[in-house]
Amino acid sequence: MKSYKELEVWQKSVNLAIETYRMAKKFPNEERFGLIAQIQRATTSVPANIAEGWGRGSTKEYIQFLLIARGSLMELETHLIIAHQLDYLSKDELEQLQKEIENIGKMLNRLIQTLRAR
Repeated sequence: MKSYKELEVWQKSVNLAIETYRMAKKFPNEERFGLIAQIQRATTSVPANIAEGWGRGSTKEYIQFLLIARGSLMELETHLIIAHQLDYLSKDELEQLQKEIENIGKMLNRLIQTLRAR
């Protein structure tokens, strides 16, 4: 691969970020500096850390950034669960996002395992 942009996990995490940004637009304005900001920070952190790790040049550092991306993914899921419990997201919206989060998490885990096996 020539670029992190070719990684399916990076592409899917960018799409997840776009989807969560769109869903967060429906949240109340008073959440702009609260839950919305937290969701946006966590969701953009996933592809950003995949990209940054790729650019670091060492496998050890790359793995560390993938672990950070995985942590941000779990943080995002937690914020989305809270948003659902506050009735900002429907059950269907939450479940759809959770499926994507689970898929991306599995992809990150496989990539981490592959890199650790080197």
